[in-house]
Amino acid sequence: MTNRSVLISGASVAGPALAYWLHRHGFTPTVVERAPALRDGGYAVDFRGEAHLSILRRMGILDDIERARTGMGSMSYVNSAGKPLARMPADLFAGDVEILRGDLARILYDATKEHTEYVFGDSITSLTEDAHGVTVTFERGAPRRFDLVVGADGLHSITRRLAFGPEEDYVRHLGLYCAIFTTANHLGLDHTGHVYRTANKLVAMYSARRNTEAKAVFYFGSPILDLDRRDVARQQAVLADQFAGNGWQSDRLLREMRVAPDFYFDSVGQVRMDSWTRGRVALVGDAAYCPSSLSGMGSGLALVGAYVLAGELAAAHGDHRVAFAAYEREMREYAEGCQKMGDGVAKLMVPGSRFLASALNRYYKIMPYLPGKNMATKIARKTAENITLRDYAEVSAARP
Repeated sequence: MTNRSVLISGASVAGPALAYWLHRHGFTPTVVERAPALRDGGYAVDFRGEAHLSILRRMGILDDIERARTGMGSMSYVNSAGKPLARMPADLFAGDVEILRGDLARILYDATKEHTEYVFGDSITSLTEDAHGVTVTFERGAPRRFDLVVGADGLHSITRRLAFGPEEDYVRHLGLYCAIFTTANHLGLDHTGHVYRTANKLVAMYSARRNTEAKAVFYFGSPILDLDRRDVARQQAVLADQFAGNGWQSDRLLREMRVAPDFYFDSVGQVRMDSWTRGRVALVGDAAYCPSSLSGMGSGLALVGAYVLAGELAAAHGDHRVAFAAYEREMREYAEGCQKMGDGVAKLMVPGSRFLASALNRYYKIMPYLPGKNMATKIARKTAENITLRDYAEVSAARP
């Protein structure tokens, strides 16, 4: 086995999942994370289909995820008075099992912390590769050497920028911005959510953590804005300008936004790349093939990508050139299929005119009575299952 030491940038989903499988196959993973600690909060993410569930089962964390699951039922589109206009089935949003992203990150961290070095509050500043490894410099820590480096650091990946080039070459903006934060469940939502849609805007609330709290979600249409991703005050000001006087719960949620402990704001985009590997550097999860938060496929795709990348490294006995090529072959069609789930969703979810918003609300109202009413759910499940996973455990068992 060669190239045993692997630096992973990012401690959300893909990073810890990759660390888990690398350790299982005999590698030594280190995870560096810019945030000072695990990120709590975030939106709900879901897994669907046997490809996702089988990996969670093999990791031994499916039971933990089941215990922390949101248990969400159907979601209702409402009018400005909060009266339900249409109801969307739970399976369309929640898959087979749904969990808050922060809860998932904690479970993955607990499953890996005993055999993975985690470095919080730091990030990569440069990568210098030679024939024998990569010298990595950090914002705070001393330079270190690793055999391989993997970027699992999301849509705005630092690793991708350093190894492949500027973000604008790979990230395609889908015309929306999103904000989410934790708030009080003042509507008394019981494992459900309400969605209010107007022209070019959507605001929603859904219950979380056994109805003890709620998540507030805002989407609005916009071209790329000149915003510092760390300037929370400016982001909140932009959101307030967009939604002030919007109706329903908008103004109350904007007030509660100011004291939220976990405010998150970002553009909605996809990552499109011809190759996810270069030399001794690879990308996984959203850094490589983000399908957008609208697709419902991001966390499952990250989980599968981590499993395949670690497995192919094991199968190639650490030869990154062989392993990276196999990883690209195994994942390309699957990743592109998941990305298609995000294409076109932006305009349907947040239509640009009042007429289209009203028409969609009327359509959703009659949709349960139409032929093919479950088509979207079936397409999502088929997409999630469109990969045959190799059993890399056989590779580890055969390794000397």
